[in-house]
Amino acid sequence: MKKNITAAAIAIGMFTSLNLHAQDKPAPEKRFYMKVAGGYFFSVSPGQFPKVGSYDPHEIIQTRNMTTGATTVVSDRVLTGSYGAGVRGGITAGFDINQHVAVELSANYYHSKKNLMTHQLTTAEGSGTRLGEVESHGHVNAIDVVPAIVIKAGSQGRFDPYVRIGAVLPVWGRLYIETDGYQAGAVAGSPTLATQLNIHRKEAITPNATVGFLGALGVTCRAGNRISVFLEAEFKTVPVKGKSKEVNEYSETLNVVNTTNGSVVRTSARSVNDLSTAERSTKYVDVLTTSSNTPTGATDPANPTQTQYKDNNRPSDDLKSYINIGGLGFNAGIKFRI
Repeated sequence: MKKNITAAAIAIGMFTSLNLHAQDKPAPEKRFYMKVAGGYFFSVSPGQFPKVGSYDPHEIIQTRNMTTGATTVVSDRVLTGSYGAGVRGGITAGFDINQHVAVELSANYYHSKKNLMTHQLTTAEGSGTRLGEVESHGHVNAIDVVPAIVIKAGSQGRFDPYVRIGAVLPVWGRLYIETDGYQAGAVAGSPTLATQLNIHRKEAITPNATVGFLGALGVTCRAGNRISVFLEAEFKTVPVKGKSKEVNEYSETLNVVNTTNGSVVRTSARSVNDLSTAERSTKYVDVLTTSSNTPTGATDPANPTQTQYKDNNRPSDDLKSYINIGGLGFNAGIKFRI
């Protein structure tokens, strides 16, 4: 009987000891994790902006002598910059291969700041009356996917520095350009009548497929068993070239005004539905030839503001333009293991 009691006591003691040991041993760390991040990027590789239609990327201020018609350029500067400055937010799925190496897949949305792409202002010499003005601003919206590899120090402390290297694969993007124009003119044979033309248009440029690269240096700070916060500096370069362009919004109003009292004598208007196929759609090509669908320079008396192309019923041709949406920025976010 005593032997049985002793054996039972030993068994209970061994079971209790194993159970306590198992409770003391930490559970294996979760290897899958998610990250939510946001950040801001600065432009670090500015270049000359592409043309907006027939307008060069310049800001030109000039005056016109109303007697002789001669114009004098007051100032002229080239407009430079990039679309790498802006905000970005995204979500990441990651997996720790081991203590020092992880792989990640991110999906991000990017919105750049607006850039002045062209500005031309003409005023009457001596009076400062605005005779004509064209001003265009552009910005980029994009969604990209980023596969990356993460090399970590593997620190067991609170802070763990890391390096992240990956490829940027844009899956959707548009360069939006908004243009406002004004032009004052005279009516032939009538000294008291003048024209006032106002135009607003918004166009979207679709890019060709491309790939970019990024590198980031950051640090993770543990805030709990499964939650961490991180801060990183990131540099990315993503060259993009245009594929096609579509005018999505267009409004044009031409008023004939009596200059003696300012009353509108007659008016006409055009909308996006009134544009020809060549005015509304553009294909970007590497080389323009004599067979390319380009403006003829002719004017239709019935539609004096309509641009005439070799074939108004098919998309026009224009040279490809290039932009860069890369930059240097900072990201911050939360990382949690699942």
